Amino acid sequence: MKTTNQSSGKKNSVKDRVRLPFFFDTEKMIKEYEDLGLGPFTYYSAVPLRGPAHIVDPSLPMPPPSDNYADGSWTDWLDTPILKESPYLKSVIDTFADNAQVTLVRLLRLAAGSTVKEHTDPTLGLHIAKSVIRLTVPIISKKDVTFYLNGTAVPMLPGECWYMRLTDPHKVVNAGPTERVNLTIDLQPNKWVRALVAEAEKADAVPIG
Repeated sequence: MKTTNQSSGKKNSVKDRVRLPFFFDTEKMIKEYEDLGLGPFTYYSAVPLRGPAHIVDPSLPMPPPSDNYADGSWTDWLDTPILKESPYLKSVIDTFADNAQVTLVRLLRLAAGSTVKEHTDPTLGLHIAKSVIRLTVPIISKKDVTFYLNGTAVPMLPGECWYMRLTDPHKVVNAGPTERVNLTIDLQPNKWVRALVAEAEKADAVPIG
């Protein structure tokens, strides 16, 4: 997909990883995930909880073509039926939706013994002028699961919430015997979002709750 993003030149103003001051109820998230009954999968599975309106509801018209799809403003966004069955996950997302425009939300599943090869996501960083950022909330993540960013492990624990600069090289290794499940929330970085990340970095992001 072609984009025309320009960097703001402030890549180094925020660390490549910041733990945000939230801690969500892992047991509630796991229960709602299990209640979905998603069944087995091979290697990798992305389960949409929020997506482009015309995809969630095919009766809606497609949006017009856009010169730049990076920040999500090219379409309206809707919660999927799966999210409507998951009130606690919806409350987690609403923590951010009450303060910023949330676009794509997914459950990302990585099978036991699988690896996501190192790659970059060119528009997922606060330093990109027109972008979204991706927040990650681990739901099921055992000690043998490691997320590497710029060659070093990010010590994410279930229930925590992290901002990571995914324009940088990153990969995931699930060396354990069980699947890994993360909740990812994409949102447009407005003043509230930027202040949240900056204050969390300054305070070393000790979780609350």
